[in-house]
Amino acid sequence: MNSPSASQLQTYLEIATEAALAAGEVLQSYLGKVEDETAQKGRPGDLVTIADKASEAVILEILQRHLPDQAILAEESGKLGNQSSEYLWVIDPLDGTTNYAHQYPFFAVSIGLLIAGVPEVGVIFDPFHHELFRAATGLGATKNRRPIQVSQTAQLQDSLLVTGFAYDRRETADNNYAEFCHLTHLTQGVRRSGSAALDLAHVACGRLDGYWERGISPWDIAAGVILLLEAGGKVTAYDGSPLIIESGRILATNGKIHHVLSQELGQIPSLATQGNYNL
Repeated sequence: MNSPSASQLQTYLEIATEAALAAGEVLQSYLGKVEDETAQKGRPGDLVTIADKASEAVILEILQRHLPDQAILAEESGKLGNQSSEYLWVIDPLDGTTNYAHQYPFFAVSIGLLIAGVPEVGVIFDPFHHELFRAATGLGATKNRRPIQVSQTAQLQDSLLVTGFAYDRRETADNNYAEFCHLTHLTQGVRRSGSAALDLAHVACGRLDGYWERGISPWDIAAGVILLLEAGGKVTAYDGSPLIIESGRILATNGKIHHVLSQELGQIPSLATQGNYNL
């Protein structure tokens, strides 16, 4: 296939922005009103609310109206549209559902476009703080329409990192606890926000220096990957090899601490091998 032109990418960026802003309005309207409409999808802590579904419905309507021939992968609805298309919209209508259900103000809408499997367009909207992050290949990255870039932190000891813990953390020793503890001692701190999309956005705009996580889904990171790359950052697998977006693991940094952070992740034994973790 021919690569999309800059004008085509800009068009896709505007459509994604329209959808993200509309979904953000939905999330704000339901905030604090979902207590009786919240359920677990499977593992403890993996929640879905009426707001997730309403937000996703708004996004799907806008994408399908503008781009009826393209494919969609949505967290709540699964695969939709023309699955033979090389254009795949990857949607998380509410990233940070647990936060949202508790009215903890750290959640976002995330809409990414993969073209032939490669992230090319991304929009992340934090409706509570009115922050709109956008990027497309070759068009740069912005926050509220102003250019952003990654931090210049060059030493791991000077860095502030962020990570998360997957829903299966109670069931497996490969649960990120050892990594969290190890890197907390080597840095100025490690945060846990509960929203992978916002973690990537905050690395992209220089608030944080690096992010790693396991057990994530494509809709958690599809938009954030292109945002970080366009802001000058680096995204790979833990070992520095190319990211496979379906792998469930990601390492994303300002680029300057990437190699040393990758090295540290590669040498941390799991809690199970340390003998102090029982499933």
